[in-house]
Amino acid sequence: MKKDTSRRLFLKKAALGSAALTSAPFILSASKGEKILMERRYAQHRYTANDQINLGLIGTGIQGIFDTKAALKTNGVKLVAACDLYTGRLDRAKELWGNDVFVTRDYRELLERKDVDAVIVATPDHWHKTITVAAMKAGKHVYCEKPMVQKFEEGQEIINTQKSTGEICQIGSNGMSSLGNEKAKMLYKDGAIGDLILFDFHSDRYSSEGAWQYPIPPDASPDTVDFDTFLGTAPKVPYDPTRFFRWRNYQDYGTGVPGDMFVHAFSTLHYIIDSVGPTRAMASGGLRYWKDGRDVPDIAIGLYDYPKTQTHPAFNASLRVNFIDGAGGGHLFRLVGTEGAMEVGEGYVKLTRSKIGSGFGGYSMISFPEATQAKIREEYEKEETENRKALLKLGETIFEAPEGYQGSHYDHTHNFIQAIRGKYQVIQDPSFGLRAAGAAILANESYFQKKAINWDPQAMKLV
Repeated sequence: MKKDTSRRLFLKKAALGSAALTSAPFILSASKGEKILMERRYAQHRYTANDQINLGLIGTGIQGIFDTKAALKTNGVKLVAACDLYTGRLDRAKELWGNDVFVTRDYRELLERKDVDAVIVATPDHWHKTITVAAMKAGKHVYCEKPMVQKFEEGQEIINTQKSTGEICQIGSNGMSSLGNEKAKMLYKDGAIGDLILFDFHSDRYSSEGAWQYPIPPDASPDTVDFDTFLGTAPKVPYDPTRFFRWRNYQDYGTGVPGDMFVHAFSTLHYIIDSVGPTRAMASGGLRYWKDGRDVPDIAIGLYDYPKTQTHPAFNASLRVNFIDGAGGGHLFRLVGTEGAMEVGEGYVKLTRSKIGSGFGGYSMISFPEATQAKIREEYEKEETENRKALLKLGETIFEAPEGYQGSHYDHTHNFIQAIRGKYQVIQDPSFGLRAAGAAILANESYFQKKAINWDPQAMKLV
């Protein structure tokens, strides 16, 4: 991105004054600290029996339930089948969605059903590729939870299967389709922050639940848990309910902090700036507090290099997650540019525009005679008077979702359902999903190998 291109584009769009085309007029006319409501209208359709989408849920755990509840908010969607390896979760599926829901511990039985149009794959990460590929080959559309894959090399099979079958495949970083992301993307394209130089992200927690110490039900046993099937291609170990119910804590089944949390940040970042990803990653961290048998860090720090492309200049990214934040936790997603910064959430964007300090104070002037100092200040003031006419309105503008906004999870599953109906395109297809997962998994590679890792974001493979 050429120097000053973003600023010129922003000024040009501002001069047009078209609210339909750009956010720039709003920012120019907004008072300092003004709040502006964002807007999104979903088309309302009447649905017949032929329009109904029947869902099957594979993995009836925490995220699977939240995904399904979000999907069912879209008209004409029904859950007809559920699969899980723990019988208690199958009982829970019937409690939530009725006794007529078909339940099984074998995902293949669910995929064989003719009444299932689409599936949500919300299993542990090491099962994502196998089930997603099998589902598309069985003629089912797929909503696959993030990260799309546990290992880099699994991604191309999902991409190729989607292309060969033509089935819809949406990757489930649920914040992707949010109103906040949509507005941030518009603001970035308008040049609201100038040229991007830094992406800053942290998401810290301070609870046992937040650190994946999920409850283990008292009836868990080799009879109620199909542990051997859960292991899949992972190393064989004796029955261990902790590994089953807290699988995120183990490299054999999950992708640690990067695959659970970094991947959300990369999905949103890549969407906003139309990026395919970084070329280099360096990671640090450690297991500092939650020494409960897990073999992944509870503090993860990732530093990334992004190359210059047609949509963004070269910039750096800094990501951090801390599961033992004594300050109580917190979250930040911020794009920092040469002329401003955007803090982005699912229902808001806080845009701050500033003017770089170009004057001279006592620190740098102290070595000059007072007469010379006066001449320097005089020249500076003359130059500033000429530039002042072109200055944009500075300060902070906050874009907020309207009251009643249903949230990003609804947005993302709605996008999936409407893509099945041919009304939308998926916002996070398998190639997009692999680039987000790949960037996240780079942190694991770097951490465990104790070195920087290079990545080809176009070809989606290690270098």
